[in-house]
Amino acid sequence: MTPANHGSALVTYELDVEGMTCRDCERHGETAVEASGGIEPQADWRRRRVRFAAPLTFDPQPVFAAIPAASGQLHRYEPGQLRRLAPVQLDDESPDADADLVIIGGGSAAFAAAIEAHQLGARVIMIERGTLGGTCVNIGCLPSKFLLRAAEVAHLAATRRYRGICSQLEAVDLAAHVAQKQDLIAALRREKYEELVDYYGWELLHGTARFVDPQTIAVGNRLIRARAFLIATGASPALPPLPGLAETPFLTSTSALDLERVPTSLLVLGAGYVALELGQAFQRLGSRVTLVQRRARLLPEIEPKLAEQLQQALAAEGIQFCLGVLPLRVERVPGGVRLIVQTSDGREEALEAETLLVATGRRPNVDVLDLAAAGVELDARGAPRLDPTLRTTNPRIYAAGDVTLGPQFVYVAAAQGRLAARNALLGEQQILRLDAVPAVIFTQPQLASVGLTRADAEARGHRVVTGFAPAFVIARERVELQPFGGVFLVADAESGRILGVQALASAAGELIEAATLAVHAGLTLTDLREHLAPYLTVGQGLRLAALAVERDPARLSCCA
Repeated sequence: MTPANHGSALVTYELDVEGMTCRDCERHGETAVEASGGIEPQADWRRRRVRFAAPLTFDPQPVFAAIPAASGQLHRYEPGQLRRLAPVQLDDESPDADADLVIIGGGSAAFAAAIEAHQLGARVIMIERGTLGGTCVNIGCLPSKFLLRAAEVAHLAATRRYRGICSQLEAVDLAAHVAQKQDLIAALRREKYEELVDYYGWELLHGTARFVDPQTIAVGNRLIRARAFLIATGASPALPPLPGLAETPFLTSTSALDLERVPTSLLVLGAGYVALELGQAFQRLGSRVTLVQRRARLLPEIEPKLAEQLQQALAAEGIQFCLGVLPLRVERVPGGVRLIVQTSDGREEALEAETLLVATGRRPNVDVLDLAAAGVELDARGAPRLDPTLRTTNPRIYAAGDVTLGPQFVYVAAAQGRLAARNALLGEQQILRLDAVPAVIFTQPQLASVGLTRADAEARGHRVVTGFAPAFVIARERVELQPFGGVFLVADAESGRILGVQALASAAGELIEAATLAVHAGLTLTDLREHLAPYLTVGQGLRLAALAVERDPARLSCCA
């Protein structure tokens, strides 16, 4: 039975429990609390606490007695402080709230927050002015990776990597691909978003929300008051102040995914994640692609040897790079566009192509919200100014997801949504840990990272050791005929704790999941060296990188 089924008489409690050290301890604590009248207990041995729901008339004494009784020979449990997590209280001027939580937006952060709030028994209203699902399912993660996979299949068909295997690419019908993509988007939007509204039962309004005062929003002619609000309106492609851009047809990451014909040539302004992924995809589909970037080095936040080898891998497929130049203006010319850039020595050069793709970052969607009326300040980037708990300068209003301009990943957005809902409704002060955020560039090979770089670790005072397992020592990469990159690992020299991992490999996105757990859980070099790594997998490179701190992995037998 969920707390929502008990009505509004339930309160959430949190009990400190000393002596919990493992998952079994969590199970023992949950069993003891549930047997003593707690509802749906959730234990966390790392924080040494058990959270549960119970009626206002709940007597804690049975729980205090049950916790020590659950002790065993190896663990001694002692109950500590019991806290009642009180919801945010309305002031005297707001006794007639229409909802406990109003969520503005209908994407990943919004849905994660709504589900969490529903589980807490809150009354939820969600407001979406466009299409449910937000960026990820509609115009971001899903359609872009669908295009990348299609381009990979086209590339495999058009190239002969393995002797004796002959194939050819007959044609690319991008219009048919877009139609198939739309079918997939519609199915997942229905399954993962639209159907969940009815399943959980919150109210969904279609329209544009704007604040009229610090505790009221308007949607059309309807005024809605709430105990708390969540801004989860996402972000949109940012356009640089480039002379001539407004008068020249160009693509963004959104419109590029709807092209029904492959351009003969493509200039990509920017060389970040989106630019690299879409650049390689269109190169593989038949475009001649040139990536243009102001920075002199590709991906300066990545270990140089990996960034350089990714550039080599993309250049081997025909992509041209124009790095370290200053875009001056763009012009419309017969047959396409011309981009004028200034080189590092002050010369002007002209780059021409049929189409221009602008991939230079994102901006928060806040323009229509009238946040000033709500007392919500913006930071220098135009995003809501937040404290570490995701609360804005109005204590009733929180923000989550891409609108915060935090790490632009759907899993971060969802985690922020859950946390913001609990902080807003229960008065908690939780802070999202962002020390182990995985990131993947879905090029081929993939580039993935988590945790601290070597420079970051040293700047924080760590004495570091590093290990690098190049692609040629990872048997899976040899089978894939993938010669670029490898796995680079950063660890604390004293403790051996894993601080960060970067990988350029055929399946680096899969490998980085294990690396994320290693960084998050504080695993050590010894842990990675002594575990059993399956062979032949790219993931074995993580163990080889740990071994490489002290020895040459090229001088080891296959699984030594």
